[in-house]
Amino acid sequence: MRILFPFLVLAYFTTGYSVHAQLDRLRNSRNANPATLSETPRASIPEGYFLMGADGTDTLEDERPQHPVWLDRYEIDVSEVTTAQYGAFLSKEKRALPWQWEAVDPLQHHDRPVIGVDWFDAEAYCRWRGARLPTEAEWEKAARGDDGRLFPWGNQSPTDGLANFGLGARFSYNQTLAPVQRYELGRSPYGLYQMAGNVGEWVADWYGAHYYETSATKNPLGPERGSFRVVRGGSWSDLPKYLLTYGRFKLPPETRNSYTGFRCARTTSLTSSP
Repeated sequence: MRILFPFLVLAYFTTGYSVHAQLDRLRNSRNANPATLSETPRASIPEGYFLMGADGTDTLEDERPQHPVWLDRYEIDVSEVTTAQYGAFLSKEKRALPWQWEAVDPLQHHDRPVIGVDWFDAEAYCRWRGARLPTEAEWEKAARGDDGRLFPWGNQSPTDGLANFGLGARFSYNQTLAPVQRYELGRSPYGLYQMAGNVGEWVADWYGAHYYETSATKNPLGPERGSFRVVRGGSWSDLPKYLLTYGRFKLPPETRNSYTGFRCARTTSLTSSP
């Protein structure tokens, strides 16, 4: 098991910041990209098998064994949910503000991934959009394709032209988070941005250290219960080894920190056959 984000786990605290004033600034910003204020485009992931997990001496116990998984066709956001998009959600739904929300500058940060959201916030946002969080298997296939690559872009080690990573532990919207549609060369086989680095991403599944030993081979949903939810992808603070497409992380679902965001998915076919 990898210990996710070892530096700190930061709790939400209440501020007097005006959400509505902030949203007005987002809507009136001349610099805001309209794509960040509307629904994120989705990539369609075809049905079929892929190899999930990994084997070998460099892998961790919870990443083994590598095993074939069949997934029905589904759709997944091409990029992470932004502060602008999450702000629109907050203007419609009564939710606790994300951690450090008062530090969001709409002119500069509208296209940065939202951080400081727990698993319940992420799940609620996706439901509001008529979607859901991706399963762990869906996330991994969207990141690595069906050729077993180590990183979304292939097997080349990460560089600063491919991903946003390795920036230490001190958070700053300006200095640590990248726009969600940056790093063209780092896109996954299905065209998804930043499936490695920037922010780790909540997925739907409970975490199970030995789940791969008994998981379903078709559309696995993770363990039925647990104490932690799975996070995937690594973040702006992580070293290259934590950006692997098969790397697994865990967090208590109520965690809010500066390392974790999310993207949404949607089921597009209800039945298919391996």
